[in-house]
Amino acid sequence: MDKNRYITRQAIKDADSRILGYEVMYSGGDAYSITNANEVSVAETIYNCLVQNSEKALKNSRTFMTFTSSLLAKKTPHLFKNTDLVIQIDDSVIIHPFAMHLLQQYLDEGYEVAANDFQFAPRYLALLEQLSYIKINLKTLNANSAENIMRVAKSMNKRVIATNVDTKELADFANKLGIYGMQGNYIADKLANKVHQSGYLRSNFFRLVVAVTKEEPDIHEIEEIIMADVTLSYSLLKIANSAYFARRVKTDSIQQAIVTLGLNQLKRWVYLLSVGDTEDENMQDFEEFIKLSFMRASFASELQHYMKDSDITKSEAYMLGMFSTLEYLIDASMQEILTDIPLADELKDALISGEGKGGLLLKLVICYEKADWKNISLYAEELGIPANMLTTIYFNCMENVNEIWEQMINPQFNKEEEQK
Repeated sequence: MDKNRYITRQAIKDADSRILGYEVMYSGGDAYSITNANEVSVAETIYNCLVQNSEKALKNSRTFMTFTSSLLAKKTPHLFKNTDLVIQIDDSVIIHPFAMHLLQQYLDEGYEVAANDFQFAPRYLALLEQLSYIKINLKTLNANSAENIMRVAKSMNKRVIATNVDTKELADFANKLGIYGMQGNYIADKLANKVHQSGYLRSNFFRLVVAVTKEEPDIHEIEEIIMADVTLSYSLLKIANSAYFARRVKTDSIQQAIVTLGLNQLKRWVYLLSVGDTEDENMQDFEEFIKLSFMRASFASELQHYMKDSDITKSEAYMLGMFSTLEYLIDASMQEILTDIPLADELKDALISGEGKGGLLLKLVICYEKADWKNISLYAEELGIPANMLTTIYFNCMENVNEIWEQMINPQFNKEEEQK
């Protein structure tokens, strides 16, 4: 077994792609990969990691997390507020008398509980009174069993979440059942089919308007605002490399593009952007995708620092992560989208076909996002990135992105922070 323990988050969404919460997932953290012999060592590793990252993991979200008997015994749930955390348990806890005794204590303290891989069996049915959520694996359950569980759950007002929803067929079946929430690779990717628009994040755009219209605009502030939004970044680079601003040397960075346009032209560009707008019905999906781009960019640029034998710079790694979602935001192939953007050939190859070191870096970022534990280790080793650093880097990036995102979508946040 891989000795490294990775921790990531997976979104739980309803049928309309609204986020209901996140599951904190960790390698070695489920009934299929933990044995009695190694559970204590796994618990120790996960506990130490959560001590360092608990605030980052649960910030601004309803968080589901699987607890083994050892993690329950170590009082790990107490790292989190009972209003933020849902304690998930599976068969290894249900058949453990002392673990169930501990679970009752957490219930008495106001924590909610979810049962993973719920089965139509006496030991699970006996737990129904204590459960707030039931999680079912539609990959392993047959249709009759799933329908029976749904009938029982609805009769007792329990919320059902479908896991491992990795195909459209499973998502359609979950919707037909009237499921409360879903999670899985298809649910994460489904957003791509709904976005397809070349808009921009409104709140961030308003910050840009304020920044460029100041009496003495701060170029670094303008650059930071644009770099947090993939559509603004792409639009600016495209116009800076258009025939109107034709230069012998192509513009391949946001800072260069700002200098190329100059403040007056930049203001005109911002005015032109204000004419268009993003449709309200898809705004939530769009905002989530912008945030995903931002997170990938931040994670890739931080990982670049640890890569061995690579010519990719930190800013190129950032652009690689940021632009990895462009074909979902703009209704065209990645090859067409990048035609007018002067990225290095290595970056274009990475984005179009996943080739080279850049391709490996992007694969590592996306595998971590999807909790693909096996390939995480494989790609990290190929890139020379210390596997034991990945979780720390990931959560540091997540905290930084969340903080900047809060500033972007909530201007009041800046005033409150300044007053502290």
